[in-house]
Amino acid sequence: MPQKDAHEADDAAMGLMGFLCVPYVLEAQSVETDEGVWMRRVAYPELPGCMAEAQSIEEALAALERKRLRTIIDIIRAGGKPPVPRAPLQSCDPLGLAALLGLQHELEELLAAERRRKAEPETAI
Repeated sequence: MPQKDAHEADDAAMGLMGFLCVPYVLEAQSVETDEGVWMRRVAYPELPGCMAEAQSIEEALAALERKRLRTIIDIIRAGGKPPVPRAPLQSCDPLGLAALLGLQHELEELLAAERRRKAEPETAI
């Protein structure tokens, strides 16, 4: 049976908070949508479908962060694992960000469910 490398093993045990602290490459650009109308388009290309667009860069970045949290939460809820292109940041506050973006209660519910799963005794097969 092949052994997992250290990065893969860490990914498997990371948990929701770890996934929410993974840094992704940010792409940003100004695009002209109509003549004289410019929008700011931002994306985390390493995270599928994670992009946002707004008139100001601040609005676009806030929408992108909301989309990043929502995407990671949805992937985990569906039983998947979000991409982990690099190790999670040590100085990261996903709960604070979730509160600013209106996702705090949902994140707290998921964290509580994760704690309950970890507390359950494993059954032998």
